[in-house]
Amino acid sequence: MITKEDVFSIRNDEDFNRVALELFHYQFHHNKVFQQYVKFLPVDTSDIYHYTQIPFLPIQFFKTKKITTIDTPPQITFTSSGTTGMSTSQHHVFDLEWYENSFRKTFKEFYGNIEDIAILALLPSYLEREGSSLIYMVDDLIKSSQQPESNYFLYNHEELYATLYHLKEKRIKTILIGVTYALLDFVEKYRISFPELIVMETGGMKGKRKEMIREELHHILCQGFGVQKIHSEYGMTELLSQGYSHGDGLFRAPKWMKILVRDTNDPLTILPAENSGGINVIDLANVHSCAFIATQDLGRVFEDNSFEVLGRFDHADIRGCNLLVQ
Repeated sequence: MITKEDVFSIRNDEDFNRVALELFHYQFHHNKVFQQYVKFLPVDTSDIYHYTQIPFLPIQFFKTKKITTIDTPPQITFTSSGTTGMSTSQHHVFDLEWYENSFRKTFKEFYGNIEDIAILALLPSYLEREGSSLIYMVDDLIKSSQQPESNYFLYNHEELYATLYHLKEKRIKTILIGVTYALLDFVEKYRISFPELIVMETGGMKGKRKEMIREELHHILCQGFGVQKIHSEYGMTELLSQGYSHGDGLFRAPKWMKILVRDTNDPLTILPAENSGGINVIDLANVHSCAFIATQDLGRVFEDNSFEVLGRFDHADIRGCNLLVQ
């Protein structure tokens, strides 16, 4: 059985491959939906010796099936956002320590010690529903922060502006995490020049505004907050890990998460670096669900393992984080 130490101590590609193969065989034998799917494919599991050969489960299965390796009741079930009448994904989490370890370690790697950072959250659409994995993470970050200003801001933009100004004056490292449309709503009413501020958009207009290309959106937000770059998160309900971009739409993932790109005409074929196609995600923290997911996102991976999200497949539901049309 894969342990947290196995996953979170991964240092190189050899470590990743070893854990990925062990986890694949575990999930193939214990995840009924994944097993049935793989058996329909022209794949001999005994011939798989590298993670690039592992079949990926289409993410749509999370909307109609219970994707799990065990039968005990989950600690929590995360659900995706969706407009009225749209089916949503369910991710049953049986050990929240996997999720907590993953986002805490990743956040520290990308942004430093949470105790020293003020976390401000502008996430109205997430707060207004239950089952958001993003809200679970932000709750934990706010509680872990030693800065008293850390808090949620629903529609109280005046209070948010005053808090940002206060933190700027105090020279406290600050991260503002916001859903895209709410950040745009804020900068339409308030402008602040806070060059040290980290603005992290989680993507998605949630039906509140017309979708925008990333360059236009980030230009507006940079002007509104007085910053040089806009950060982004790449995560989704079906995952327990996420990647981050420090600007220009280039994301990086922690060592236990890997992005591959599949041929849109042959989903079993993984493309070389620099080619665009469908995004496949390996999330080794997803031990009790499925670690190998074929998303509905389009993207490209580069030689240094950074990646960019180019958009979504036609007719794909608009949901999750970072659904910008590129």
